[in-house]
Amino acid sequence: MRLEILTPETKVFDGEVSSVTFPGVDGLFQVLNGHAPLMSLLRGGTVEYRAGGALSQVKITGGVVEVIKNNVTLLADGIQR
Repeated sequence: MRLEILTPETKVFDGEVSSVTFPGVDGLFQVLNGHAPLMSLLRGGTVEYRAGGALSQVKITGGVVEVIKNNVTLLADGIQR
């Protein structure tokens, strides 16, 4: 599935992943290939995604995620460096 991580300033990541875990406002949740359509608010925390067998992490300050037809778009308020 395709994951796109965006902030108001830049595109942080755009590529194929096998899984992604988000810090939802009610707790962590994972999205896998073929996931049902979804929109969710995110709290600050770590987004983990697996691309090409490697696990990567991005710390966000909050945001919203949308999942539609194996396209996952994360609109992050900001990234913690």
